[in-house]
Amino acid sequence: MASAHADPVRPPSAEAWQAPATARLSSDGSLSDVAGISATNVWAVGQQSVWDVWQSRSAIAHWNGSAWTEVPIRNDPTGAALLRSVAAASADELWAVGEGHDGTPYLARGDGSAFDRVAVDSLRLNDWLAGVAATSSRAVVVGSRDRQPLIVTGTGGKWKLTQVDGGGTLYGVALPSKSDGWAVGETGDKPLIMRLSGGHWKPFPVPDIPGGYLRDVHFNGTKRALAVGGIYRSSGEIDPLLLSWNGKKWSRVPVPGGDVRLYGVTGDRKNRFWVSGADPARPAEAFLLRYDGHAVKVLRGAASATPRTIRLQSATYLPGTGTVWTVGHVVDDAGRFTDVIERFGTGTPERAKS
Repeated sequence: MASAHADPVRPPSAEAWQAPATARLSSDGSLSDVAGISATNVWAVGQQSVWDVWQSRSAIAHWNGSAWTEVPIRNDPTGAALLRSVAAASADELWAVGEGHDGTPYLARGDGSAFDRVAVDSLRLNDWLAGVAATSSRAVVVGSRDRQPLIVTGTGGKWKLTQVDGGGTLYGVALPSKSDGWAVGETGDKPLIMRLSGGHWKPFPVPDIPGGYLRDVHFNGTKRALAVGGIYRSSGEIDPLLLSWNGKKWSRVPVPGGDVRLYGVTGDRKNRFWVSGADPARPAEAFLLRYDGHAVKVLRGAASATPRTIRLQSATYLPGTGTVWTVGHVVDDAGRFTDVIERFGTGTPERAKS
């Protein structure tokens, strides 16, 4: 893939949507996750040729401040079929997870220039990997095995697999501190939250919400967090679900907007969170929620002049730019996918660290 150029990102002076961009993946491309390190170092992963089971392949794209470029997986010419999540421990330690063409779970490590597939002996065929988080000392991957929550922790090149009894799937994970970790998902009929405590992952109390599920979680420090997902209703509709953490317990947050889908969450490490998603009632508009610890506000982009559906799958707050970067895809009226990168200026840019 040739480099996809765009105007350099400048700090916004007001809260507003900025010009959308694309990594220009091949036909029917979609981005599923994004991790931002700086204004000149952003990573996104996803899939190309999403409708073709045999030809589909993963996508890893890098933004260097002026252009998006596809980055290879060096030691595996077959590549992954789909990458669902990416995390950056540092500029030269990145992790991506998904699935291979052979039905095996896929884990790759990046060094800032390319990625290499990593073999984890404890993983097996049909293990399902959904999310990854990383610090300089460890990487934690979550998913499911045989309809049971699965957590895989890597430290110093060694991997430990934890399978939790009780049923369910984990979709998102966060590492707010060296000894703390959180994972979110569903049991099959209600939300599931697990916490790393004393070196062991254990279920954590969560509000009783029948039909609820959680897809992602983000921490602004150890005492402020937001988990996002939805609630399946018998009518077929899905109500949005936000759970806020105050350092002691998780509490439900009222959400305006009706039958909207919530996929990813990010924060500014202070008081604000942004949630990416889609609104089936207004499918042509980019959709975000902002939560400041008190109230939720809906943030909508301009409607497209042509029929389309836009879904923003993930979000990252980019320090030093005052922008939230979101990635996903646009589906046109013929069912064709195009990857999309939407940026929202928060109106309060940080001073970039030297």
